[in-house]
Amino acid sequence: MALADTRFATRRRALAAKLAAQRIDSILVTSPIHVRYLSGFTGSNGALLLNKDLSARICTDGRYTTQLAEEVPDIEAIIERASATALLSRIEGSRRVAFEAGRTTVAELDALREVTPEDVTLIPVTGNIEAIRLHKDPFELDRLREVAALASQAFEDLLTAGELAEGRSERQVAADLEYRMRLLGAERPSFDTILASGPNSAKPHHGAGDRIIQRGDLVTIDFGAHARGFNSDMTRTLVMGDAGEFETEIYDVVLRAQLAGVEAAYAGAQLVDIDRACRAIIEDAGYGDYFVHSTGHGIGLEVHEAPSASKTATGVLEEGSTLTIEPGIYVPGRGGVRIEDTLIITAGAPEIITKVSKDLRVV
Repeated sequence: MALADTRFATRRRALAAKLAAQRIDSILVTSPIHVRYLSGFTGSNGALLLNKDLSARICTDGRYTTQLAEEVPDIEAIIERASATALLSRIEGSRRVAFEAGRTTVAELDALREVTPEDVTLIPVTGNIEAIRLHKDPFELDRLREVAALASQAFEDLLTAGELAEGRSERQVAADLEYRMRLLGAERPSFDTILASGPNSAKPHHGAGDRIIQRGDLVTIDFGAHARGFNSDMTRTLVMGDAGEFETEIYDVVLRAQLAGVEAAYAGAQLVDIDRACRAIIEDAGYGDYFVHSTGHGIGLEVHEAPSASKTATGVLEEGSTLTIEPGIYVPGRGGVRIEDTLIITAGAPEIITKVSKDLRVV
């Protein structure tokens, strides 16, 4: 069996064990991310039915017949447009069948109920697959390193080429960065690039608009690349032409907070303590009211996935997971700073895979 097949089979085995522990006979997987994670199928339409005895069926429509055969040679395939209902309607015998409650709309659930055989009971479940995804295997970690390196190189190339410059619009610079990521192998950005200049940098999720970048602006760039199914996420803040007292001060505070968060991110650490490590430094500097979001999140097949480090987080950080550390200060009308790295959690110090300098850069 090929390496990829072994990896997917191992994931299905872990999920089947969770099903058995919950006295569930089968699970209907409809999230495209989870279908990919458990089978390797990358099409946009598909569903997977996994049984606790590890037997399985996968369904997609005719557009993907050849692709499905190539990507998933080890699972029985069905070709029908309505993939989830096609699988559910074919179940025989009395079964307790789980469905992904957190990823199923009301309309989708109604459609499932219409075709559910009389002796089948639908059971809503949440978090089973996400819990397995929390621990990245070596293949996943390598892909995450690669896509982070790609995005980092695109950012450095952007600066070297002088494309972040006074007189250009936020939108122009964001487009140049996304273009450079594609040139290096990205299929698309992980998310809409945030390029926020001057007073716009005080908006954590500003986007990239028509504002012209000016001398003295803080410029926050939050960006990522998507390649081969995986995502990157990094933020750097720069100053155009001249760093004033305010810009230098809040940059220093955020950088110290970010470094403290990285240091606190070790296997076994309470997630809430990681957030507290960042937040305490910003609060002590008098900017606590201007740190308006959580400290970090996991990343992998999705840009935002478990775990989460926030003021209300529960649980501990586990080896083999990922976490961003991204504190910020956002002062309305003046500007803001965010610095973000993506970490892989190891048995020792975390591995930082977004390898771009965090020194204050004046462009």
